[in-house]
Amino acid sequence: MRFRSIVGDGIRAWVAAALLSAAPLAPAYAVSCTMQAAILPRERDALAAAAGRLATAVAQQDYPALREDLLPSVTADWESMRAVAEQAAPLLKGGQIQLRNLYLLDAASLAAPADTQFFCSNASGSLTVTLTMRALPPGRYAVVLADAQGAPLGGQLGFILAWDGHGAEAAWKLGGLSARQGVFNGHDGVWYWTRARELATADSSHFDAWSAYYSYEIARALLLPVDFLSSPNLEKLDRERERIKNSPHDAFPFDLRDGPRVWKIDSVTLDAALREPDLAVSYESTGVTDPAAARTEAVAVFSALLKAQPGLRENFHGLWAYAVKDGKREPVLEMPMAQIP
Repeated sequence: MRFRSIVGDGIRAWVAAALLSAAPLAPAYAVSCTMQAAILPRERDALAAAAGRLATAVAQQDYPALREDLLPSVTADWESMRAVAEQAAPLLKGGQIQLRNLYLLDAASLAAPADTQFFCSNASGSLTVTLTMRALPPGRYAVVLADAQGAPLGGQLGFILAWDGHGAEAAWKLGGLSARQGVFNGHDGVWYWTRARELATADSSHFDAWSAYYSYEIARALLLPVDFLSSPNLEKLDRERERIKNSPHDAFPFDLRDGPRVWKIDSVTLDAALREPDLAVSYESTGVTDPAAARTEAVAVFSALLKAQPGLRENFHGLWAYAVKDGKREPVLEMPMAQIP
């Protein structure tokens, strides 16, 4: 199983199976998932102990301990794993680690690496969580989610554990690590979901399709530290977001008129590099290379966007500018909303 790093992605930074995805897959047969309540006590305790030990190592930045528990097949990606652990430190600061969920995944009967979906149902069958993995090798795995309770940034951790070895040397090893902020300015994912619903209500005085859409995006990101897990709640959130009329979902690229000028906007996405709910704006640059001219151009794009979508100024912290020219995307600057004319 090969792992890779996705770092510097604003809301998220994670090392996980390179072929994990939330996209629909053809189901792989002869695999199973056991939810936390149904895991045998001895194995549940072993998983909780392994995850707790790893979470403590991340919180304390104990890299030797993390490396000691690393799955041998992913040692080549240690530096990426370490980078994610480093980014997790401020997210966990001031909190107490508590395990949220355990999922035990049995793919031992696979004949070869395969795209695999695990359907994890509770005892009554009233709740099914889906975990989606691509090119998963045969083996036994576990996904563990944890929270830093009381941390100002509401840090969340996700671990992929793999059963490694046989006999007395067998143990759960670290195969993947994710870290994600769970709170912006004291507000968690549920708060942003509620706010998104208010903004998405067409007959409300607060209706703002763009702000609603990106508030849903924030809510989704703050609710889970991983992207390869789907639940009925998240599916409901996605359906609500998709029903917003005139949202930016299918808007890009589009032309943004600014007096006699027209800016081509390629995308607007979330960017939480500063631990704030910011938006990143990618636009086609005129090709200016002087730094001062590039900044002037970026501010002009910002101002035009906020004139077209004034609600963004109220509902988000700031904007990041990314100038695109000849297929190359370059960062220009970040500005808080209050400083944008």
